Amino acid sequence: MIINEKKGDILDTFSKRHVAFAVNSEGINNSGFAGNISRMYWPGLLNIQEAELGTVYTKEYNNFVFHALVCHSLMNGWTDTEKVITNCFNAIPTNDIICSIAIGTGLVGLLSGANWQKIKEGMEKSKKRIIIYTK
Repeated sequence: MIINEKKGDILDTFSKRHVAFAVNSEGINNSGFAGNISRMYWPGLLNIQEAELGTVYTKEYNNFVFHALVCHSLMNGWTDTEKVITNCFNAIPTNDIICSIAIGTGLVGLLSGANWQKIKEGMEKSKKRIIIYTK
């Protein structure tokens, strides 16, 4: 469920924070927010193995616990978006608040046909408490 929406930098924090973002099922994460996380904190995410939609990868780095949500395909776009997003968030291994970027609203999301309304509905149906960060 979405508990709040904030403007600002999701990575600007001094306290421990769970950060969720989208990656693709092909495992090529060299652009967008996932690309930035790959370069700055999680080099193995840049070319991670192919995975099924709904898979969640988690990595702790200093004050962050990153959760990479496999929720779209570079080849096939976004399918069953609301269900996949709900399942991804529910699979995140924490009961703490999860901070999420506005998945699908960046250039990669727009080019791959992301539907922000369906993504947001999927977040809302999740059992997790989510704060959405927008720029």
